[in-house]
Amino acid sequence: MLSARKAVQSLKEYHPPLGDRSGLRLDFNENTVGASPRVLQRLRQLTLEDLARYPVREPVEAQVASFLGLLPEEVLLTNGVDEGIHLLCETYLEPGDEAIIVVPTFAMYEISAAATGASVVRVPAREDFAFPFEEVLAAISIKTRLIAVANPNNPTGTLVTAEGLLQIANAAPEAAILIDEAYYEFCGQTLLRSIRGHDNVFVARTFSKAYGLAGLRVGMLAGPAAQMRMVRRVASPYNVNAAALAALPEALADKEYVCQYVGQVQRGRSLLQQEFQKRGIAFCPSQANFVLARIGGAHAAFVAAMKHRDILVRDRSADPGCDGWVRITLGSEEHTERLLGVLREVLLELKIGPEVVA
Repeated sequence: MLSARKAVQSLKEYHPPLGDRSGLRLDFNENTVGASPRVLQRLRQLTLEDLARYPVREPVEAQVASFLGLLPEEVLLTNGVDEGIHLLCETYLEPGDEAIIVVPTFAMYEISAAATGASVVRVPAREDFAFPFEEVLAAISIKTRLIAVANPNNPTGTLVTAEGLLQIANAAPEAAILIDEAYYEFCGQTLLRSIRGHDNVFVARTFSKAYGLAGLRVGMLAGPAAQMRMVRRVASPYNVNAAALAALPEALADKEYVCQYVGQVQRGRSLLQQEFQKRGIAFCPSQANFVLARIGGAHAAFVAAMKHRDILVRDRSADPGCDGWVRITLGSEEHTERLLGVLREVLLELKIGPEVVA
């Protein structure tokens, strides 16, 4: 009888709570208004002949590299950040190796690493979700071949300093250091310029968040040219579809549209955090497009009450150290106003306040 590899048989499954997602979607950190109108205009120009051809990735990679101030050989377009994570794991991990992640974080780091047969070393974040810098350094061993850090982190929104990340890279020269900057636009800190001085540093970006292209599944992995040649050997030559390749240059070109949206998210983030602070509800100060708040024992009722009012938020209680915590995405100014109105109503209805979350 055919059997899957042992590493796959014991693998955790990623189960996004998709189901009915009607209403205002503040549960998946998506762009709440969509991509630039230029994207839709470009997609409408696609022909049947365009769809019949295999997609050519390299010309758009060159445009993305120029946009980021990099060389084309330092950039690989991917089917979302998920594929970039998978490719790094396939390139550098073998059974018996170790991958270090700090939890809670994005689930795909552990899934992709464990699928290779490597061991995953989970380092818990500190009680306030601060990055456990000393503990990560202590976890590095001769078996360490990958260290993955979401920066800002998901689901906490916390940010690690560039200096700290480079110190980790220097402490583990035989390991690939993945800095996942999916939420870069909302914080502005990047390690892209460090890939030339460190031959083990890789940076991932997505165009699903600020740029609103989640449905087209397009991301980017950048790293030292010599290392990226190895990663390309694992990648499919046609991993990014024609629609995504047509849309991406238009999304990047409309800087004003993206900056305007990011500004609305940042202002909304501040307003939401102020609301939680005023009501005595603990939250994790965020540098991303979401805020993680401690709702406490009423977390399930809170999520259900918000959904009943057509606003979806994400219960993160199953994540390590996150029991009772709920993540809420920010979007446009209009959506933030609607969120705050419904939030006040639900908190009052469920009597959620300092006495509940203390």
